Amino acid sequence: MTSRHDRPTPSAFSWWRNAVVYQVYLRSFADGNADGIGDITGLRSRLEYLRDLGVDALWVNPWYVSPLNDGGYDVADYRQINPEFGTLDDAVALMAEANEMGLRVLADLVPNHTSSEHRWFQEALAGSPGSEARARYHFRPGRGVDGSGPPTNWTSVFGGSAWSRVPDGEWYLHLFDRTQPDLNWDNAEVRAEFRDILRFWLDLGAAGFRVDVAHGLAKDPTYPDLERAETPLTIVEDTAAHPFWDRPALHDVVREWREILDEYPGSVMVAEAWVADWNRLAAYLKPDEYHQVFNFHFLQSPWEATRIRESISVGFNAARAQGALPTWVLSNHDVVRHPTRYGLPQDLDARAWLLDGDRDLLDSDLGLKRARAAILLMLGLPGSAYLYQGEELGLPEVHDLPLDVLDDPVWEKSGHTLKGRDGSRVPIPWTRDGDSFGFGADGSWLPQPEGWGSFSHQAQAGIEGTTLELYRTALRIRRELRSDDESLEWLDLGPDVVGFRRGSGMLVMVNLGREPVEILEGEPLIFSDDVPDGLLPADTAIWIAGPPNSR
Repeated sequence: MTSRHDRPTPSAFSWWRNAVVYQVYLRSFADGNADGIGDITGLRSRLEYLRDLGVDALWVNPWYVSPLNDGGYDVADYRQINPEFGTLDDAVALMAEANEMGLRVLADLVPNHTSSEHRWFQEALAGSPGSEARARYHFRPGRGVDGSGPPTNWTSVFGGSAWSRVPDGEWYLHLFDRTQPDLNWDNAEVRAEFRDILRFWLDLGAAGFRVDVAHGLAKDPTYPDLERAETPLTIVEDTAAHPFWDRPALHDVVREWREILDEYPGSVMVAEAWVADWNRLAAYLKPDEYHQVFNFHFLQSPWEATRIRESISVGFNAARAQGALPTWVLSNHDVVRHPTRYGLPQDLDARAWLLDGDRDLLDSDLGLKRARAAILLMLGLPGSAYLYQGEELGLPEVHDLPLDVLDDPVWEKSGHTLKGRDGSRVPIPWTRDGDSFGFGADGSWLPQPEGWGSFSHQAQAGIEGTTLELYRTALRIRRELRSDDESLEWLDLGPDVVGFRRGSGMLVMVNLGREPVEILEGEPLIFSDDVPDGLLPADTAIWIAGPPNSR
């Protein structure tokens, strides 16, 4: 029994529809000036590595002027580079050099909030209630006779109240850290400013934007209380009538942005929208809005065939209904790295486990084995794939960071109940040994674990069977076979096997069960692990060449 999705007409194709985008968390990629912090110079020195890896574009996490209270997602100046990362000239040179190598660069747009050090917020603090300066943000009087209570019961994503009080008694909204005041997108000046910011970076050579907290721009102007409490860092299941997540008014803003991007042929916007309902998430993909949205449903699926098939099918069908394709992603700077997630019991909350969970529950070898299978599954799907730096090296989560080095505001804001996201942001290794394993010449801003060099580029490059070479080979084959192929035909290979055929004829099989299964006939293209003749072991994937699908 098979089910099938037809391919679009050739006129629908653009570079980003099937691109592989590599996420660069700049502070942790490569340090070019020996201060322990990754920077643009370090990234420029590794561009050939990324080109040879086989990716099409880079998404660089925020590099703007920032006090770095939230890893750069607290922006103080959207048109300048943080001096720790380099200069604006460095950024322009990076984009030009990347383009010469066939690599596009996506900037990270942070429109929901600014830093509290941003000029606008400093003007708001100096202003008075009702002033134009405060109208750019969400300032409200407090509750109670003396106004000492927060205006609403809204909670911060990082924990605690989403409101903080200023000396004159008013309160301002921050859905994240208190140093990240939310902008008021009903304000015409705010909207005009960001239209200009988009053009600024596109004119300098950016190929587009990843848009942070894309589901959070619009707030209910009546500021109603939440009907039930929300916990930090979770997806809200029902956003249909939520006071600050996924409100219809935000789409008016996105359409303004899309008009600008359409002036720059080939540019793209991808939304980070944590929306649980794909029917609502698909609205972000209307032809005059985002080109792509992140498919976090796939990322969050446990290692279970039924759940993974469902997450793929639902996302694929919803995106295609809008003439788009889904994105696929397994890790990023906000989640526990997938080799660690897959090595833990699949019903366990990996984020909670980071703090004081039983370390004996982690099977690192199993996690890496599943991660290698998962990347062949992901890269075999139609649509674009986003890789998080270091996953091509098989990097696990660094779960044992000392508490005194934690940088993520989640640690403090959660009242020390969540360890936060630092374990996925530890600087990556480039060499087997040496100071910071080749990251830089003077240590690293987060400590790297002992033996980190065994994951390095130097330890894996050119060695058959390593995770790095698995990625390189898979990306090469994907590039050769993908052409205009955007079709997906499900194959019924049993309850524990995810199997499908692409229009190019390539067959993908992933065994998520406990017992080996028979491999379909055809020429093997790549395995995620050792495969006995004719049998696909548990937690293993294979690509098989086949005749093009003519239906």
